Amino acid sequence: MTQTQPGLRHRTFSWSDPAENAALVGRRDGLALLRAVTAGEVPPPPVMHLIGLDRMTADEGRVTLEMTVQEFHYNPLGSVHGGVLSILLDTAAGCAVHSTLPAGIGYTSLDLNVKFLRPATLESGVLRCEGTVIQRGRRVALAESRLTDERGRLIAHATSSCLLFEVPIDEPPTA
Repeated sequence: MTQTQPGLRHRTFSWSDPAENAALVGRRDGLALLRAVTAGEVPPPPVMHLIGLDRMTADEGRVTLEMTVQEFHYNPLGSVHGGVLSILLDTAAGCAVHSTLPAGIGYTSLDLNVKFLRPATLESGVLRCEGTVIQRGRRVALAESRLTDERGRLIAHATSSCLLFEVPIDEPPTA
């Protein structure tokens, strides 16, 4: 693709330094940190700006994300790219796990198993992705996420295993 294509559309976005978020991981419990992001007290991670995430809510063991489908989400087939859908599914499942963690504990995804059930397009409207924790142990947590369109039809489903670990806190927080 070149910049000389006819009808080329442009998109510009900005983000805050991701080190601000990273410095808070482990210093607050997961639910408090997620709620601080949703309240605008802490900047959202850059990936949320990248995909154009509209909204996030968080409760213990459950996180909901919303994103309005845009053309820049499309793949060459004329539907939302599976990677974009996977970002939503992974974020919802991982953040659901994060919402259950006490201060001093972090997580990382071990795997993400996605099943795509129908395409998402502009006609899908607002996509809603809900992540819930199925089981949380001392070292591993299992979560699932369900992605639906504006009419409530299931677009995709995922399960995710997350590794839980202690977060070393050596320096004072930056934010």
